[in-house]
Amino acid sequence: MQLIPAIDLRDGRCVRLLKGDFNRETRYEADPVELGGRYREIGAEWLHIVDLDGAESGRPVNLPLIEAIAAGAGLKVQLGGGIRDEESLALALEVADRIVVGSLAASEPDQVGAWMAEYGAERFTLGFDVCLAEDGTASIMTHGWTRTTALSLQAAVEQYLEAGLRHVLCTDVDRDGALTGPNLDLYSKCVSRWPDLAFQASGGVRDADDLARLEEIGVDAAISGKALLEGRMTTEELRRFLPNA
Repeated sequence: MQLIPAIDLRDGRCVRLLKGDFNRETRYEADPVELGGRYREIGAEWLHIVDLDGAESGRPVNLPLIEAIAAGAGLKVQLGGGIRDEESLALALEVADRIVVGSLAASEPDQVGAWMAEYGAERFTLGFDVCLAEDGTASIMTHGWTRTTALSLQAAVEQYLEAGLRHVLCTDVDRDGALTGPNLDLYSKCVSRWPDLAFQASGGVRDADDLARLEEIGVDAAISGKALLEGRMTTEELRRFLPNA
């Protein structure tokens, strides 16, 4: 399992939201380009970049800054935020190695499936943000986590299997940015149900022990933003999870 550092951008700055709430933002002084270089130095292979302005507006906003981060860091970039039409996709593919499709993956499976066929499934990560009901059902949330759909995680994933789906980013919304630990039960069930998919766990990572537990479960990657920005893990602790360390 590898650690993928996350950089969330809003108004050109590094930020973190609590549970996806734009009104509960923490800003960090780190320069986004310098931060990308720092993650390269400790051994990262990928960066997970979220264009929060794009997610809010419905179209990518920070592509020039994202291109500068990618060029400065020399790392592969997985990019999400506001990619909801062909034009946005084409622009995003010029600066990123993989594109995270979230809301559209839930609402427009035919369109997203066609994109995967045209550009190759390997260039896409389907981002399914979930909230859990009392009975354990994981329901998909869309539009910047402002809408809860009737679509379950299982149904969402399985409609893309024939399209060659490979990468799935699953975020437990209630844990995102909260530093409460990842939802190990959720990811364990995902890996067990779909062993041929590469699952990325997002939400709640606090420390290296959390990363070790996710590795034991068998997820392919773990996304971490806040814990890294706040120095909750040492470089030595992270080495086993960084491909180029």
